[in-house]
Amino acid sequence: MFIMLIYSLIAVVISSLFPLLAFILAKNYLYDREKTTPFECGFDPNKKARTPFSLRFFLVTILFLIFDVEIALLLPLVLLMNYAKPLTILGLSFSMTMILVLGLIHEWNQGALAWVS
Repeated sequence: MFIMLIYSLIAVVISSLFPLLAFILAKNYLYDREKTTPFECGFDPNKKARTPFSLRFFLVTILFLIFDVEIALLLPLVLLMNYAKPLTILGLSFSMTMILVLGLIHEWNQGALAWVS
């Protein structure tokens, strides 16, 4: 009974201490103009809305999404090891990875990944 009282007291102290510390140590963003402005993909919100969009930024974003989806498709293959032959899973993952690597090499050779042209 005494131990439960001590644990309850510790829980109450910690649960009231953390919000108090967060309130005391929090930064005041009212006077920081840069922190209160919206940030939209590197665009300045105070400029014209119809500025030209960087095609290179778009391309790098699409490449990131493609490789992100590849990881999302390769991760469940580990779970399939129990239901299929490991050699089949290995071949499938290797072929998926090689298609993407060959596509990346093609993009590199075409100069699409070069920031300075």
